Amino acid sequence: MADTSRVPSTHDLSAFSGEQRAVLRRLDSPPKIQAYLDSLRYPADDFNRSPLRVMLDRKANCFDGALFAAFALWRLGHPPRIIDMFADNDDDHLLALFKVRGAWGAIAKSNYVGLRFRDPVYRSLRELVMSYFEPFYNTLGEKSLRSYTRPISLRQFDRLGWVTEQAALGVVAEHTEKVTRVPVLTNAMVRDLSPVDGRSYQAGRLGVVEAGLFQAKRRRARR
Repeated sequence: MADTSRVPSTHDLSAFSGEQRAVLRRLDSPPKIQAYLDSLRYPADDFNRSPLRVMLDRKANCFDGALFAAFALWRLGHPPRIIDMFADNDDDHLLALFKVRGAWGAIAKSNYVGLRFRDPVYRSLRELVMSYFEPFYNTLGEKSLRSYTRPISLRQFDRLGWVTEQAALGVVAEHTEKVTRVPVLTNAMVRDLSPVDGRSYQAGRLGVVEAGLFQAKRRRARR
């Protein structure tokens, strides 16, 4: 069961309009939160948005989506937690975490089909992260996931107003870069990785916003 002892009060929604509050009330389960994120446009810009700004602009990237989902999950009684997954020659990717009966699940906004929702069926955080390994690839078809952070509590940024204040987002983003990363592959594993097959590559890019993609750099061939 979710811990409801720290659910934000209605006072915390004072910056949201009546219509926005009505939307938030309808997001009463993790799948509904994911469906809301899926309905938003994926922006081509590098601008990060607070949960409030996400609702105002009706758009979100992976950073914005993770914070919005963490806020929406918090309203359901889940601690507002995220993790950042780091990649080689690719963008990192953030997830909002939730736990049900001891198993991990995740909500995420992504330009790629396979990097979004996970049902709460994963018994460890690594197990959850590794479910993203195969669909986590760059524009060259290279499997790019390399490491992840431990869960990051967004409660530590409450005083900065991370739910509504744009100024808080830079602090959150900087923090994700500083925390310890847990590697998922050895160097030998990296050397032996196969490229993504053509059908999986195309399937994962269904509906992709090209302008919003990290453009992977081609490497020089080894002699």
